[in-house]
Amino acid sequence: MALATVALLATGCADPSGPSEQPTPYDWKLPAGFPVPRVPEDNPMSEAKVQLGRRLFYDKRLSLNGTQSCGSCHEQARAFTDGRVHAVGSTGQTHRRNGQGLANVAYATSLTWANSALTTLEAQARVPLFGRDPVELGFADQQDILLERLRADPDLTARFAEAFPGEATPVSLATLTRALAAFERSLISGTSPYDRYLYGKDVDALSPAAKRGLQLFLSERMECDHCHSGFNFQDATVHETTPEPALPYHNTGLYNEDGRGAYPIGDTGLYEITVRPEDMGRFRAPSLRNVAVTAPYMHDGSVATLSDVLDHYAAGGRARAANGGKPSPLQSAFVRGFELTPDEKADVIAFLESLTDTAFLSDPRFADPATVP
Repeated sequence: MALATVALLATGCADPSGPSEQPTPYDWKLPAGFPVPRVPEDNPMSEAKVQLGRRLFYDKRLSLNGTQSCGSCHEQARAFTDGRVHAVGSTGQTHRRNGQGLANVAYATSLTWANSALTTLEAQARVPLFGRDPVELGFADQQDILLERLRADPDLTARFAEAFPGEATPVSLATLTRALAAFERSLISGTSPYDRYLYGKDVDALSPAAKRGLQLFLSERMECDHCHSGFNFQDATVHETTPEPALPYHNTGLYNEDGRGAYPIGDTGLYEITVRPEDMGRFRAPSLRNVAVTAPYMHDGSVATLSDVLDHYAAGGRARAANGGKPSPLQSAFVRGFELTPDEKADVIAFLESLTDTAFLSDPRFADPATVP
């Protein structure tokens, strides 16, 4: 009944032929059942780098007008989402999409909802910093202003030098994005009631309702675990032992504007990147960890509650109702509809709520250092 899991431990061995001053291996503090995340060779993890990234993540100087930090749209108590239908940038511009959570983002094979070209956190960090449409932090064509701000802070400059001792210019765009990425990779969530039940062998960690909901979640009737699979409840997952990262995207039948599967103009999903007709309306499936605290749902935030999410999938896609009960020709074959009794629906919701990791949501290691040193 258990989801597929791999248990690996991060270890570090000194090179017997080298000097004794080898870098200290990073302690991931991985939960049971979690593999070691894959890390770019040019950005190995270190505690100094993570701590620097944490400070930068919550630093409002990373927005041109000084009103927002990364943490403004990624709140720890909401599993690093913001609770809005659409995110709002530092200039007040409302974005077209729902803000994504960052819990276990270290394991994601691609970033954002539908960009197969963004496969590292280092590259993704440039999007909110310098993006024009939408404007998030607002530094388009003004990289020098950002770096001057950071270099003017002696304490921060010293922290950059500690985190990147081999860099001739410690404070640079490269080191900034690497530090942010290192902190984001440290955001590991895996101590929910479900984890205590499965990995901790605590048979009482899940309620009877949640146990029944787990059985339904894994059933062929609902087909949930095809897209929300493995230890992270996400099919787009990569770690140290992954042979070839997959980049799956899915059309869930949320829209079908023309009877042929069209999504609203201006947000057509992966199609925007590939221009392949079959990619219309395809988006990345997010992890379901902490899903009960990350409402609203879907790429555009158009589904308000978990109950509404289940209604969408039970109907075989929300767009069917507007098309005489016919499914979109582009939607996933796994979105075919199912029936749940009210009690069964409550059981599935109880299971999804069991994925909430309350310790993660309040872990001082991930909090704003200005309030929790």
